[in-house]
This record gives sequence, structure tokens and C-alpha cells, in this order.
Amino acid sequence: MIKDVLPVGETIIACTISDEGLDREFDDGYGGSEGAPFTAWSENWVFFPICYDGAEWVGRAPRNPCDTSMSHQGGQ
Repeated sequence: MIKDVLPVGETIIACTISDEGLDREFDDGYGGSEGAPFTAWSENWVFFPICYDGAEWVGRAPRNPCDTSMSHQGGQ
């Protein structure tokens, strides 16, 4: 799911998750959290897990101060 939100031209340069953790699938339906906790960085973004009512997905925020405003994350 990290790849799904990774902007074109960006690559992950650091990540706190192990290869084993990367293989754990997120549950994108309702249920419990199944994905491993993580923080990952590209040159311009920070990525992290989000969970709402058991559905999991990856969120991102700018890595450095900028003019990008972020929408609410966690409940849609």
C-alpha cells in the first residue's frame, strides 16, 4: 500500500519496517489492525499507517515545511 500513495518519481529512502513486516497485508475492510506499524520516508514525504473502524491504509504528509495543506486523515 505504500507504493499506492508514493508519488511518481519518489522512492523510499528509509523505513522502520522489516521485510517481514512489509509482507503483512493491511485490512482495507472492517476488522482489526493487521498491518505492521511503520514510518517511511522519501525525499519529500513521510508515510505512516492509518486505521479507522478497522480499515487500514497508508497516509502521507510533507517531510519539510511547505505550502501543502493536508486533509483530515483517519475518517472518510
